[in-house]
Amino acid sequence: MAIDGAPSFRISMESRLNQISSNCQYSGREFFRPNWSGIKSPPFWVRNGVIFDVLARPKRQRAGLGSRLAGRFGPSMKMTNFFARTLREDPADADVDSHRLLVRAGYIRKVAAGVYSWLPLGQRVLRKVEQIVRDEMDSSGAQELTLPITQPLELWEKSGRDTTYGPLMFRLQDRKETGFCLAPTAEEVITWTVANELSSYRELPVNLYQINWKYRDELRPRFGLLRAREFLMKDAYSFHTDVEDLRRTYKVMYDAYHRVFDRCGLTFRPVEGEAGEIGGDVNHEFMAVAAVGEDDFVWCKSCTYAANVEVARRTIVRAAVDAGSGQAQPTKVHTPAMPGIAAVAEHLNMTQDVLLKSFAFDAGGEMGLALVPGDREVNEFALARAIAPKKLRVYDETDFAAHPELPKGYIGPHHSSVKIVVADPSIRADHGWVTGANEIDHHTTDMWCDRDFSVGVWADIATIASGDACPECGNALSVDRGIEVGQVFEIGTKYSTALGATYVDADGQTHPMVMGCYGIGISRTVAAIIEEHHDELGIAWPKSVAPFDIHLLALSGKGAAAETVKATADALYAELKAAGVDVLYDDREASPGVKFADADLIGIPVQLTVGAKGLGRGIVERKQRATGERDEIELADVVSTVR
Repeated sequence: MAIDGAPSFRISMESRLNQISSNCQYSGREFFRPNWSGIKSPPFWVRNGVIFDVLARPKRQRAGLGSRLAGRFGPSMKMTNFFARTLREDPADADVDSHRLLVRAGYIRKVAAGVYSWLPLGQRVLRKVEQIVRDEMDSSGAQELTLPITQPLELWEKSGRDTTYGPLMFRLQDRKETGFCLAPTAEEVITWTVANELSSYRELPVNLYQINWKYRDELRPRFGLLRAREFLMKDAYSFHTDVEDLRRTYKVMYDAYHRVFDRCGLTFRPVEGEAGEIGGDVNHEFMAVAAVGEDDFVWCKSCTYAANVEVARRTIVRAAVDAGSGQAQPTKVHTPAMPGIAAVAEHLNMTQDVLLKSFAFDAGGEMGLALVPGDREVNEFALARAIAPKKLRVYDETDFAAHPELPKGYIGPHHSSVKIVVADPSIRADHGWVTGANEIDHHTTDMWCDRDFSVGVWADIATIASGDACPECGNALSVDRGIEVGQVFEIGTKYSTALGATYVDADGQTHPMVMGCYGIGISRTVAAIIEEHHDELGIAWPKSVAPFDIHLLALSGKGAAAETVKATADALYAELKAAGVDVLYDDREASPGVKFADADLIGIPVQLTVGAKGLGRGIVERKQRATGERDEIELADVVSTVR
């Protein structure tokens, strides 16, 4: 079918067209409406209502036409054939918008807790993000490979991480009872692979990456893709002769990550991070800013300082302390049924920051207390670093039940059972503290550090709050929530030493290779994009990662113009595809309300609506999904405008 003044349409049919139905008139425009039933015709070309035999074209123009037409006119992009079903209700287990919308819009389906099937819409988005990552890795000089998901447990035993990962690791045995695991990450396998392939300094540096599925047996998978048991990741690993060479590649990858997340449409910040199970002293996390993020990060608006709260620092102005005879003496006060900071502060008509919070823990079999002001929490990661190499274990209900002499909620820093006291520097203040009295229903006022209790280890163990002083410039810090979508590490020789990845230098000396590690959560990035790009109607994808470029809606209705609207939309769909535009065509027999709601829910960037009223004026309506902005395009100009 062709419309007066419209560009050409290519149509593939079985044999030569020998029947055209009678012309129909609509609002002063003449339309040719083919009756497809019983038609037998070879491919033909229609332009402005004139039919040209494709076989009459020169041979060089016909070459490959059949395969191109088959690829462009397949049924997979029509919603009547597309494997996608939207839901009207939110899934009961969805706690965040990305999870809720991915399920409702037909992108993923839950198979088990933390395990999802990716339906065709979701697969398209996943592959778009994956390709962005692959483009930037390739352009940065990294080489792609694929590592096994099933990995020998023996390699993990060599690095010691079989114990470190503990129950997070999926473990299995083959028929010979040989131990394996499902890869939670790939440091061991890539190091073993390189160790068996490279041995000379002349072969270094090398940067290798894969995009593959990972598995972690999360105790409580939640937030959909943000904490799943199966997830898609990009891991890259670089191998070097020295730290200086590593840092050159580290900078290249750091810059590449900026490009990746820029292209994905994310608002993000790179922050100093916690190495966790991977190890490494120098690393950065890339945090997508999101209110539902699982991680807090600290950043300064006045300089470049930014860090995960686990490793963040602040400037503390230490007060000059003189706990002499002029200071008030400790006084025990009755605080019935008040084991919490807030209740005691209200009861004593004080602010929470003058109460001392005592956090009980075990350090290698000895009882310890961590001391922070009452308006702060203890940073457990910082506390663990402060008592290293002793292992930190936070006291739980079992510990308190086993030690009735420890009055939970009323422990003071002067308890006789305490062997280790770790305090934040802010505890050395110019005032006395309200502390637990080591007696149920009682606290003690005017407790001075160094006079009434002593501290064995000083460390920055208090969580940071907005308004604290930046450690770099002294201005106010801000605390935001974010989703970790990537991380880069300088991991040194931890794995190369354990797994024998060595090289021989120019003097014949053998050294362990120096390694870097660079990860991006591909599936997690998909969720992070939705957390930033959605509204009350559904998803609003950035163009770079959208499953399709255009969502074409045919509002055929049931009136006299229904067949004309459908035929026009069919032809427009064909021409858009022929022009290389990726189109999802809603050709269903559904009401306009259902089609508009689904289009907004699915979130393709541009919606084109073909309806009887618009065709009467020779136009197609366009809506920008992200902004809701609407305009009209002349039918003849649609392809050139949106391409």
